[in-house]
Amino acid sequence: MQDAMPQSIGIDIGGTNLRAARISGTGEILKRVSEKSAPDPELVLGRIADMVRLLDTPDVKAIGVGVPGRVDARRGAVLSGGYVNLASVALAQRLKDMTGKPVVIDNDCNMALAAEMALGAGRGHGNIVMFTIGTGIGGAVAQDRRITRGSATAGQLGHITVDVNGEVCACGRRGCVETTSSGTALGRHIARAGLGADTSVDQLFARDAAGDIQARGVLDAWAKPLRAAIDTAVAMLAPDLVLLGGGLGRAAHAALGRAPALAPWYQCQVEAAQLGDDAGVIGAGLQALAGDQHTSPPTQSSRLRRAVLVNGIPASGKSTVSRGIADRMGWPLLALDTIKNPFLEVLGGGDRLFNRTLGRGSYQAIWSVVGEAPAGTTFIVDAWFGFQPREVLEDHLRNAGVEQTFEIWCHAPGKVLAERYGARLDQRPAGHPGAAYIPELIELAKRAEPLRRGPLFDVDTTKPIDFDAITAWLRATMAGGA
Repeated sequence: MQDAMPQSIGIDIGGTNLRAARISGTGEILKRVSEKSAPDPELVLGRIADMVRLLDTPDVKAIGVGVPGRVDARRGAVLSGGYVNLASVALAQRLKDMTGKPVVIDNDCNMALAAEMALGAGRGHGNIVMFTIGTGIGGAVAQDRRITRGSATAGQLGHITVDVNGEVCACGRRGCVETTSSGTALGRHIARAGLGADTSVDQLFARDAAGDIQARGVLDAWAKPLRAAIDTAVAMLAPDLVLLGGGLGRAAHAALGRAPALAPWYQCQVEAAQLGDDAGVIGAGLQALAGDQHTSPPTQSSRLRRAVLVNGIPASGKSTVSRGIADRMGWPLLALDTIKNPFLEVLGGGDRLFNRTLGRGSYQAIWSVVGEAPAGTTFIVDAWFGFQPREVLEDHLRNAGVEQTFEIWCHAPGKVLAERYGARLDQRPAGHPGAAYIPELIELAKRAEPLRRGPLFDVDTTKPIDFDAITAWLRATMAGGA
């Protein structure tokens, strides 16, 4: 069974609000607190410290902070900010000194995108662009489910220029989309239209629907530059999804309905983020538990080859589990049948002895591929690891340079396995055992056991598979150096 999951504190620093929450290993918010933001960095730090004290418990293992502006996550340094500039504050070090816990910091939008990929609208997508619409506009980019940072701070999508003669931006340039399509910019559009300062975006939509020309003009002035920025990001990065998050993300998504894509080349699905204002704290908490393995300076642990061994007898559901983990984590997947089946098809099948021989060769091929991969690669290996002696696996792991393994044990009652196996007999190439194997499979289910080589997560595949729990366990266990 899985070990008890550690918890973390996730902090989201915004231009208007400071939010913090205690987060479980699966991304559940256990307790939350908030404070008003402020332009004074020392005042912000003091309020963050107060929130951490309210949330901290012995179960909290790490702290994650999403910071607006330019953040070098690898060095843990804030380079510059906009509405809240923490560049003068050694934020990570001072929080670490206060709490005695590891602290991960990153751009706030990167944290939000990490949450959406794990639990929200980004699940199942590999290449994502995200704009967060709030006091300002933040941006984040994921390629192959990894946050893109370039030399340090890539993804500042709020500073895509949409009007070279436009308003002066906090970054020092003119006409950034932040100056036209943020919450602050919406307030300026409302004021210029002569509408009351207390006019909400919902009221704008209602007035627009009733034919109010002023409200329609405000929404157009707010949405059209954002559409231009989205088109630019799509042209540059070719994502399969654009997300709009932040406090005004859903409203911006609705406003874009009146501002279609400006060029047919640059079409992409645009969706509202699902986690709302919770995305920042959830992402910060999950990244803290993961030790931000994708962004931190290379450590000895991050240079290791690692293997997630998805183990189980035939028809146990391990292939479904493997694919689900690969989709969410972006790690390469190697499976016995993926290697073996093309040979069976080309060679025209064979008897059971031939199938076993080919299986052993495929098993060796898997570990040869792993051994040729760059140090630091994590593989998912889908196989029934009990079909060969344990010492064969240990030899392969040693020769491939795999120093850490994490086991996912998939199982179901023999009767269920028999039904599954029988249902797919006509889907497997000649050479795989046929219906005569089913009684043997039922008996195998009674005695099959996991390897228990390193950390173990148990999956009963007769129940809905909780991929969020599996991936959170993997992140937390790997971060703990297990």
